[in-house]
Amino acid sequence: MTHTQEFKPGTLSAQDVLRLALTSKVYRAAVETPLSAAPGLTARTGNAVWLKREDQQPIFSFKLRGAFNRMSQLTPQEAARGVICASAGNHAQGVAFAAAQLGVRAVIVMPATTPEIKVQACRRRGAEVILCGDSFSDAETHAYALQRERGLTFIHPYDDPYVLAGQGTVALELLRQVDTPGAYTVFVPVGGGGLIAGVAAVLKALRPDLRVVGVEPDDSDAMYQSLQAGERVSLSQVGIFVDGVAVRQVGRYTFDLTRRYVDDWITVNTDEVCAAIKDVFDDTRAVMEPAGALAVAGLKRYVGERGLRGETLIAVTSGANLNFDRLRHVAERAEIGEQREAVLAVTIPERPGAFRAFIEVVGPRAITEFNYRYAPRNEARIFVGVQLRHPAERTELVQALSAQGYAVTDLSGDELAKVHVRHMVGGRAPEATDERVYAFTFPERPGALLEFLTHLHGRWNISLFHYRNHGSAHGRVLAGIQVPDTDLPEFAAFLAGLGYPAQDMTENAAYRLFLT
Repeated sequence: MTHTQEFKPGTLSAQDVLRLALTSKVYRAAVETPLSAAPGLTARTGNAVWLKREDQQPIFSFKLRGAFNRMSQLTPQEAARGVICASAGNHAQGVAFAAAQLGVRAVIVMPATTPEIKVQACRRRGAEVILCGDSFSDAETHAYALQRERGLTFIHPYDDPYVLAGQGTVALELLRQVDTPGAYTVFVPVGGGGLIAGVAAVLKALRPDLRVVGVEPDDSDAMYQSLQAGERVSLSQVGIFVDGVAVRQVGRYTFDLTRRYVDDWITVNTDEVCAAIKDVFDDTRAVMEPAGALAVAGLKRYVGERGLRGETLIAVTSGANLNFDRLRHVAERAEIGEQREAVLAVTIPERPGAFRAFIEVVGPRAITEFNYRYAPRNEARIFVGVQLRHPAERTELVQALSAQGYAVTDLSGDELAKVHVRHMVGGRAPEATDERVYAFTFPERPGALLEFLTHLHGRWNISLFHYRNHGSAHGRVLAGIQVPDTDLPEFAAFLAGLGYPAQDMTENAAYRLFLT
């Protein structure tokens, strides 16, 4: 009897998951990871904060546990034929590592946008890597086709009883490691739901008094939306920054277990995740990937919203496979996420001495960024970053500037300002009539930018363009295009057929203040 015949979605209980976790063979490949104190976070939150360091697995991610546990259940016939998976990240490395340990042939289908470091990590472990398409869905479709063609066994990244039970061994370790007689709360990052389903089921089977909180990005919250709807929903789009949990639809097994055993939910934004990466670094000197720090970001927000004090809180740091070139973007956003920096647009008089007068109002606060370009007019607009000693100081600063007659716009929460406009301040073009501004997302692979421009080129003139590589699988472009009102219907049809997600940003405050 195969595992799919043994368990059907909706029939898997916490005791079933516990039994599968207790009888798993994950430690033939995985290691028991430490529970590390986080003294900085402890002092700042007023709670005892601990980190379950899954970033210290051999592949720097918890994914090895589930992949190995599932593959250790292969029949001799299945093992002889080999396995296949679709993944752009840590699951791929888990399958490749497990296949090498078990002597099984592995085929891994990845999007062509996958960073080379991840491709090579799988190939070094002997896996056959096939690059297909620009998205995970493209890769997954091709993987299923190859599975049928070659007779391979598909290893799902999360929606499998043995995979989620393998992840549940994290909870078994926690129960041994936590040295406190009372109850505590465990924060778990959530994508497809394999980790939280396994952890929650095992914890509730043995310690129903413990609390489990799921953490998702606010732009990739497929599990929370599914729970609210009472059924699995499919997101039309997902955020690209916390790519390790960017899942459009959660699993059937994972949805059912999560619905029954998870106590609460919290969502966080990109800046909060960047701040959490810095927090973990400050306490451990380890650099998490965005998904790896997601639970820490959720823990911090949860403490702030619920006013928790004196409790024991544990965050699962789930992975550390970060592309080095993403660090620049993380560093830029961390201070804003920690509310230690304000990003403001301020209008000042265009006359000698105006800068000095402005700085006098800012006072002893450190200036982190100052962007300005001369324009022959009576007023100038500056883009300024100011270091804050505490979150409430942002409001105080805005009020102080307003009281002195300055027009101030707080851009600290404006994604367009932080990704694009801060690098473009001063570029005004009065001649760019009928300009419409759009934020585009396109696959980040060699030649993709040229391909994007080729598609974009047509009868309408490009009047503004900004692109900056952030080390992720998708690039972000801000483009201004001159489109007369009479051409708008035709232009809308053009965008619909372009093949790249586009968002109209023409009325965005940062654009209106600095670039029109």
